[in-house]
Amino acid sequence: MVHRNLLTAAIVAVLSLAACSGGGSGGGSLPAGPGAKPTASPTTSPAPQYIKHVVIMIQENRSFDNFFATYPGADGTTTGKTHDGGTVPLKEVGLISFDIDHTWQGFQTEYDGGKMDGFDEIHLGAWGGGPPAGVYAYQYVKPADIQPYWTMAQQYVLADHMFETQSSGSFVGHQDLIAGATAINSTQSIVNYPDSSIWGCDAPKATVTSLITSSHEFLPGKGPFPCFTYRTLRDSLDAGAVSWRYYVPPFATFGRLWSAFDAIDAVRHGPEWTTNISSPETNVFKDISNGTLPAVSWLIPDFPNSDHPGRAVTGGPSWVASVVNAIGKNAKLWNSTAIIVVWDDWGGFYDHVAPPQLDYQGLGIRVPMLVISPYAKKGYVSHTQYEFGSILKFVENNWQLQPIGTTDVRANGLDDVFDFTQHPRSFQPIPAAFPQSYFEHRRPSYEPVDTE
Repeated sequence: MVHRNLLTAAIVAVLSLAACSGGGSGGGSLPAGPGAKPTASPTTSPAPQYIKHVVIMIQENRSFDNFFATYPGADGTTTGKTHDGGTVPLKEVGLISFDIDHTWQGFQTEYDGGKMDGFDEIHLGAWGGGPPAGVYAYQYVKPADIQPYWTMAQQYVLADHMFETQSSGSFVGHQDLIAGATAINSTQSIVNYPDSSIWGCDAPKATVTSLITSSHEFLPGKGPFPCFTYRTLRDSLDAGAVSWRYYVPPFATFGRLWSAFDAIDAVRHGPEWTTNISSPETNVFKDISNGTLPAVSWLIPDFPNSDHPGRAVTGGPSWVASVVNAIGKNAKLWNSTAIIVVWDDWGGFYDHVAPPQLDYQGLGIRVPMLVISPYAKKGYVSHTQYEFGSILKFVENNWQLQPIGTTDVRANGLDDVFDFTQHPRSFQPIPAAFPQSYFEHRRPSYEPVDTE
């Protein structure tokens, strides 16, 4: 991906191959693999009397070391290992970058049995379709380019052991953030991406997915049509009469790739497609100001504000800051809200911490997580092992909901990031390059998805 055409193709592929998941046959609960230590869920939590709103902001394709390699007190590094036993320095770069292979195959190469030394053997392109990347993956973003994220970490909580639940790209990452897994039966799970530029129930009828089996066999194109019947957090929220909304860009753009609920049959073909799926994603500002923000929100950014590798992708830190600031300015809302910012996958970028392997899907490589709340510990770096199921578990525990029964059961909760004995801290605005009005009052630069 060294020139524009290749970059465009890679972005399309990454997005065409990275935001949905599932199997029309549905799926049961995910069996815990070797090393997994399931814990009971839900548990008694002091949060419900304090947290009335949980906002889950999902950004794109960054490893922990790529964003926080030099953050004080965090488990970061500026030196990487190569496959030949050598070491290379991580290069400090700007936020804009080329896309890198972050498929299941790419993960296996980089992970290299836990040695974390194969990052120089992958290729540019979402699925490795470009030229060899060499040492391109060995980089970290200048803190000044992502200063709002560092400011949030300094004021609230940064988790440095949040692992993507599965070792694959955005498609399963977004599914894991609503369902905790993509198992279609006890031995097979969806991996990588559907083979069309639409990742859900709206995909062409011949669309198929790929599978990974419990014996670690990769089955490309052997998975079902991406319109699934497995349980998601939506089922538990609805059963508990807890309001929710999924804010997403228009479906004609990247919303058709990152709309996880488009792959859930009951939502796509039910009334919630119009009542609970809110587009464009900037509707969140109206709901914040009108006092109609639901109890649980997922917030999907437009491509330029997503942190996704690619051209002109610089709005992410300001986008996140603008939502945090909008909530923070409303004292009543601020005092009852927890905002969780997480990245859907590692994007192929170097990370030095070998992810524990809890089952045949992963865990995958580390991604950053920020927790912003008046009850979040100040300047706290959490070293607790988290996965995407930890976020689902936090929501389940907060409202005492029935667990989905996937990775939310085994995952550690977010208990250590909060201090509910403290008086809710007053909000301090997060400085950002672009103000809230930049996102509210201009037409978002939606970029149509190229399907060629």
